[in-house]
Amino acid sequence: MGYKTREWRNSMRVTVDYNNMMAKFLGEKGIKDSQLKDIKGKAEQAFNYVAENRGRDDLYMGWTELPYNQDEIVADILATAKEVRKKFKYFVVLGIGGSALGPIMVYNALCHLHYNELPASKRKGPKFYVEDNVDPVRMAALLDIIEPDKTCFNVISKSGATSETMTQYLIIADILKNAGVNIADNVIFTTDAARGNLIKIDKALGGNVKKYVLPDGVGGRFSELCPVGLLPAAVLGIDIKGLLAGAAYMDSLCSKPSISKNPALATAALQYITMNEGKNIHVLMPYSDNLKLMADWYCQLWAESLGKAKDYDGNLVNAGSTPVKSLGVTDQHSQVQLYIEGPYDKVITFISVAKYGCEMPIPHGCEDIPDVGFLGGHTMQELIQAENKATAYALMKAGRMNYTITLPEVNAFTLGQLMFLFEMQTAYAGAMLNINTFNQPGVENGKIATFALLGKKGYEGPKAEMDAAPELDDKYIV
Repeated sequence: MGYKTREWRNSMRVTVDYNNMMAKFLGEKGIKDSQLKDIKGKAEQAFNYVAENRGRDDLYMGWTELPYNQDEIVADILATAKEVRKKFKYFVVLGIGGSALGPIMVYNALCHLHYNELPASKRKGPKFYVEDNVDPVRMAALLDIIEPDKTCFNVISKSGATSETMTQYLIIADILKNAGVNIADNVIFTTDAARGNLIKIDKALGGNVKKYVLPDGVGGRFSELCPVGLLPAAVLGIDIKGLLAGAAYMDSLCSKPSISKNPALATAALQYITMNEGKNIHVLMPYSDNLKLMADWYCQLWAESLGKAKDYDGNLVNAGSTPVKSLGVTDQHSQVQLYIEGPYDKVITFISVAKYGCEMPIPHGCEDIPDVGFLGGHTMQELIQAENKATAYALMKAGRMNYTITLPEVNAFTLGQLMFLFEMQTAYAGAMLNINTFNQPGVENGKIATFALLGKKGYEGPKAEMDAAPELDDKYIV
């Protein structure tokens, strides 16, 4: 693998503990060993489907090979990132969906939690922002705090037809042009290799825009380990080789068609069983502020991949479970009451950290107040880990399904593992559900309606259909 020693890699292994999903601990509310045995064949079929179709661009499974086929791209990204750090004070990602959620998640996970507020001498790169919406107030706020002529804008869109991203680009390009800045000097495009609107824009700008390729077989929600995510991470000084090495390591852990030996297959099988039992809410609850945005990234991965109306046989199945983002310990004080005493319709996935970046000792004090004094002499790491274990235990005692994914520590290698684990879990779950995991037909209908409302040429039919809809009835407006 060429990344540190085998012993170090093994010491950084991400693990999955699903004891609290099983009948041995939950009684009649848990999954029986016989249920796992009953779906052994289906799980093996899912494993074989993913294994046999690895790397296929036509099935959007090119993401499976990203840990292995990017040596030249990584070298180029590292060189470009070095130049960006020298030249610019700010680095802004213009994108939406996976083009935005991945970069901001990795930034949150592996950079200082107040990175942009640090003095330049304590930052590894320029100040970093991700514009992942078209809220005008948000864009105005960004423009209040950056200097566009000193900013590198990474525009991410495979087609160059993503309305939100291209709206952002048009605003920025106009500002740069009016300031007398050569637009090509301040933008980097991540797009299709040879076609699409960003390629046309590059040609109009003289063909001098730095470009990276979003590979054909990699959908947006699976794109963080290609230039979509690797370039922003490298600009921030994040170890992108470590991210890819971690993904490759997890891939090796997922090399067997066995629920008991393949962590991604195990978690997919557990979710498959629980979805069929009507547990259609899937809570992801990291116990780390660095991993808070992992839940945002995962919500898109899971929801957009598995929420499908029909299966491959044309049956109406309305597949999927609803992902919910949560944060320990914060949401123990807002959501956990529902999880413990509400409907039996949820599975909670905890993300735990064995060793935090620091321990933060809790000083002795208030010894005359037992409710406070007992904390002295412990550390904040002990407290958050205790609350994590206690919440899992309380859920188990109440017969509520939960399992725990543990990272030895949060670093590039373990984060790469975690991302690839979730991607493989999603691919296996989709195969078990017999659905197309990699398309998104429901999203397209919303895009068509937006184009129609804004008068895009070629969408006169949908516009007429919308205009013919019944008038709003005032009696239903309060």
